[in-house]
Amino acid sequence: MVGIQIHSRTNHCFLKHWMLVIPFLWPCLAVAETLKAERNQTVVPSPWRAKRAWVWTQLVVPEEMEAGQYVGRIKSDLDNGDNRFQYKLLGSATGSFSIDEQTGAIFATRKLNREEQSLYTLRAQVLDITTGKAVETESEFIIRVLDKNDNEPRFLDEPYEAVVPEMSPEGTFVIKVTASDDDDPASGYHTRILYNLERGQPYFSVEPTTGVIRIASKMDRELQDTYYVIIQAKDMLGQPGALSGTTTVSIKLSDINDNKPIFKESFYRFTVSESAPNGTSIGKIMAYDDDIGENAEMDYSIEEDDSQTFDIITDNKTQEGIVILKKNINFEQQNHYGIRAKVKNCHVDEELAPFHINPSTTYIKVQVEDEDEPPFFLLPYYIFEISEENPYGTIVGTVSAMDPDRRQSPIRYSLSGSKMFDINDNGTIITVNKLDREVSAWYNLSVTATETNNIQQKSSVPVYVEVFNINDHAPEFSQFYETYVCENAEAGEIIQTISAIDRDESIEDHHFYFNHSVEDANNSSFMLIDNQELVSALKKSLFST
Repeated sequence: MVGIQIHSRTNHCFLKHWMLVIPFLWPCLAVAETLKAERNQTVVPSPWRAKRAWVWTQLVVPEEMEAGQYVGRIKSDLDNGDNRFQYKLLGSATGSFSIDEQTGAIFATRKLNREEQSLYTLRAQVLDITTGKAVETESEFIIRVLDKNDNEPRFLDEPYEAVVPEMSPEGTFVIKVTASDDDDPASGYHTRILYNLERGQPYFSVEPTTGVIRIASKMDRELQDTYYVIIQAKDMLGQPGALSGTTTVSIKLSDINDNKPIFKESFYRFTVSESAPNGTSIGKIMAYDDDIGENAEMDYSIEEDDSQTFDIITDNKTQEGIVILKKNINFEQQNHYGIRAKVKNCHVDEELAPFHINPSTTYIKVQVEDEDEPPFFLLPYYIFEISEENPYGTIVGTVSAMDPDRRQSPIRYSLSGSKMFDINDNGTIITVNKLDREVSAWYNLSVTATETNNIQQKSSVPVYVEVFNINDHAPEFSQFYETYVCENAEAGEIIQTISAIDRDESIEDHHFYFNHSVEDANNSSFMLIDNQELVSALKKSLFST
C-alpha cells in the first residue's frame, strides 16, 4: 500500500500530479504485493479444495519486461519446504514461462506483449520425488499480462475528407475524427486521448475530448476551396510520457446557390420533318450558371401553352436542354410552331429562393418540313391459320397498307420468306403448293408495301402462318423387325416386342391396335397379344404355341 496524506494547505497541482502518477505505478505495486504475499506465505484456498489444495496469489507480469521476470509462485499446501516435492508446468503456454521445480516460482522466459495475448492459461502438477506420484490433482491457473503504455493512438478511418458549405457560420460541424489506442483501457490513462489542432487556424477548431472539428470563422470558396487540417491525438491525457499520432483532414468548401441560370441566346430556330417519330431530338438550347456542382444543375421546360407538341429534357452531363417532338405533326395541317422555353436551377436554397422567382426564358421557332412518307400497315403483324393439304390458290389471309400523304399513292405488295405462298395486288396471300404440317408447322413471312409513284417509299410487316394438322399418315413400325426363334422354344415364350409411330400431330397420345395380317390370320404357330398401350410405352409380344 502507498499512503498519501494531503493537508489543506497542499498545493492542488501536487494532488493532480499524484493522481496521474498512480496509474503508472500500479503494475509495479501489483507485483510488489504478490511478492509480499508470498513472503508472508499468504494462503488463498482454492474453491475446489478438499483435504488439500493448491495455493497461489494472483499471477501477473508487466508486458515488455526482459526475459526472466518473476511472475509469482504456486505451491501445494502440503509442501513444508523439505524439498521433496517437484513442480511442473503443462499446457501450450509453457514456451512463455518456466518454473523452479523445487520452489514453484514462475518466471517469464520472453518478453510478453499484452496486445498479442493478455491472458495465459497453464496447468500445474506436483510430484512426490520419493514416490514419483502426483501429490495434488492437476490444476489450471491464469497469468495476466499487465499493460504498459507502448501503443500510440492511431486514426483508423483515414483518409478523412469533409465538405462544408462556404460562408458557414462559426461553430458549424465539419467532421469527427477518432483515434484508437491498443493499450488496456482499464490501465490508468493509457487510452485516454486528447485531440489538438496542429494546423488549420484560424478557420477551424477541434474539441479536445471528442475530436469534432468545427468552423472557427467564415470562409469564401472563391478565395480558397480546399483546406488541409492536421489533428494530433495524444494518450495519457497529454501528460508527460504520452504517445501521439496525427492525421490530415481534407476539407472542401461547397458552393452555395447564389446565381441563377441565364440563356446564352434569346432566339433559336429549328426544323423538323413531319415524318419524325415521337421522341425525335429537334435541337439543343443552352443556359449558363456561375455556380458549380449541383447548384449549377438546371431544369429546362416549355411554358404550358406550348407543351402539347414539344418538350424539353435536360442532359445532366452537359446541362443542355434537348428539344424533342412530343406527338406526331403533319405539314399539311401546320407547318411552323413558336414556343417559349424557360430554365431554373434544380436545387434552390430556401434563403435565396426570391432570387430565383423569375426564371430566364428564350424563344424557339420550329419549322415543319414536308416529307413523302412511306405506306403503313393497319396492324403491326398478322397471324393466319390454314389446314395442310389444301389445293393451290387457297386464300390464307389479307394484309392492308395505306399511303399517309395527301396524294394517296397506289400500293403494290410483295412477299418473301417462303415459295409456298404468293400475294396479289390487293394484299391477299394464297398458297402455291400443298402444305404439309409434318414438313413445317409454321411459316414466317414478310410482306412489303411499296408506293407505285415512288418505289423508294416502302415498309414491311411480319406475317405468321400456322399450318393445322389433318390425319393423313398411317401408322408405321418404328423399325424393321427380323426375328429368330429356337426350334425347341416353348409355348408362351416372348420372342419379339414391336412398336409403332404416327407422324401426325395429335392433342392426345396416339393409340395403336395390332393384329395378324390376313394371310397369317390362320397360322397357328404364333400368337400376337395386343396391349393397346400408348405409343411411348407400347410393347407387343409374339408367343410360340
